[in-house]
Amino acid sequence: MQMAAQRILIIGGVAAGPKVAARARRLLPDAEITVIDKGRYISYAGCGMPFYIDDQVGHFRELFSTGYGLPRDAEYFRSERGINFRTRTEALFIDRARKEVLVRDLETGRQSRLGYDQLVLTIGAESVMPRIEGTDFAGVFKFRDPGDAQTVKEYLEKRDVQEVVVVGAGFIGIELAGALANLKLLTTVIEFQEQILPLTLDPDMARLLEQRLAAAHGIEFRTGERVIRLEGDEQGRVCRVVTDRGGYDAELVIMAVGVRPNVGLAREAGLAIGETGAILIDEYCRTSDPDIYACGDCVETTHRLTGQKVYAPFASAANRQGRVVADNLAGRRSVYRGVLGTAVLQAGSFNAGRTGLTEEQARRLGYEVVTSIVPQRDRTHYHPGSGMVILKIIADRASGRLLGVQGIGPGEVVKRIDVAAAVLHFGGMVNDLIEMDLGYAPPFNMPIDPLQHAANALVNKLDGIVETISADELKAKLDADEDFVLLDVRLEKETRHRKIDDPRRILVTLGELRRRVHEIPRDKEIITICDIGVRSYEAYRLLRGAGFAKVKSVEGGMRTWPYGPASMF
Repeated sequence: MQMAAQRILIIGGVAAGPKVAARARRLLPDAEITVIDKGRYISYAGCGMPFYIDDQVGHFRELFSTGYGLPRDAEYFRSERGINFRTRTEALFIDRARKEVLVRDLETGRQSRLGYDQLVLTIGAESVMPRIEGTDFAGVFKFRDPGDAQTVKEYLEKRDVQEVVVVGAGFIGIELAGALANLKLLTTVIEFQEQILPLTLDPDMARLLEQRLAAAHGIEFRTGERVIRLEGDEQGRVCRVVTDRGGYDAELVIMAVGVRPNVGLAREAGLAIGETGAILIDEYCRTSDPDIYACGDCVETTHRLTGQKVYAPFASAANRQGRVVADNLAGRRSVYRGVLGTAVLQAGSFNAGRTGLTEEQARRLGYEVVTSIVPQRDRTHYHPGSGMVILKIIADRASGRLLGVQGIGPGEVVKRIDVAAAVLHFGGMVNDLIEMDLGYAPPFNMPIDPLQHAANALVNKLDGIVETISADELKAKLDADEDFVLLDVRLEKETRHRKIDDPRRILVTLGELRRRVHEIPRDKEIITICDIGVRSYEAYRLLRGAGFAKVKSVEGGMRTWPYGPASMF
């Protein structure tokens, strides 16, 4: 007697769902695999949508196409993968006892039941729409699926829009702001928290990125402001965004305040919901029902460094989880171990990213934190493609264990974030970054990688070779009228572009310092500063060797000074 084919039913067809289906088909050629999704668009590149707005993605269909040009639609999955894909089909209820899902065809309204042996929930997340007056005006959009992106683009093409407001400064908000600024629109970003990318970067790095985006692309950032209402004109179109601190003219408003896991179907079915509010899964991506798996933006996961439950709605995690689910459906006992919080983005001409813990997270967990911030070029200075990056390393002072890395800049940031993620994956130390054998050629890198420069700087601090002061600490000393000398060791031509105007500042280039060291007062604290922190470190060592007792070097130099016009990258 022939055994019945294994029935796998997947609810959700954007990222994780198609990954589960494709991998399961390769492992289980005889299985009956069905995917349902209530939307019109499936298997789309949601992360590419901001770049469609400013034409970096040339055509709408590219968000749905394979690398060889075929549209990833239901017919593609049927013909190339042997997967039954049903769009515009909504899952209404999971009957766990009968192993059936009640579904409704959204085109006809007809209801039916689909049976399963294993069910996979990849039902994603939903955009958060603040409960404020005016979100129903024309010109107000959310930005969750390709239909939203297409609607925004068409609105911009049909109307002479000049002023745009993005509400929310998370990943999507910042990427959208960069895209809108690329279109030469007057772009304002409003964020109710005190910094941009509040879940990604520490305040010092966020402030530097904000400063650079404002200077290079004219984006206005209004942090620490809460939107109260939207106002419209006589035609019912949005015209103004009112916050608790003021008002901003706007002909288009995009709400990008974040997402929350879509758990209604799972909760109604009696599946366990985790402490983050997302679906609880084990290391095999199983829910509290052993025949129901879940992955993607609807689930919570574990942070690899802390062991704590986190919500990480990223396509990279969704795809890795999808592979694990498919393996387990095929009996391969694959394990998903969690995330490091690795996340990267591009906004305008700048890149940003992080992996591991932020400084604030590490301190809350009880680590004795030590950090270094180092600006460096991503490749040799004489190569025409070179660009600056600013990297921040977070480590445990007691053990030297690497805890996290953040980076911003027009240069190649992401490569450094990925290298750091690899070291974190294996529980590495800061010294492991230094000892890694990384590739070098002028078009690709410096002889010492910028990440290794930052690691060297941190080890110098740990070893007591240098004592540094941050830009924020220097600003506090200046504001407090403390008595010290700010020793600027740059060339005079460098100071014409950017300097700290203060009577305590004196200019003595590093090349002159040895013969002029007698001019430096020994009865005051000396704080050395240069462009990126290398010459000020040299000056620090020179002064200490000359017997100066109270010396500090400004970490990252003028490139990390966020008070005033942005320095050139």
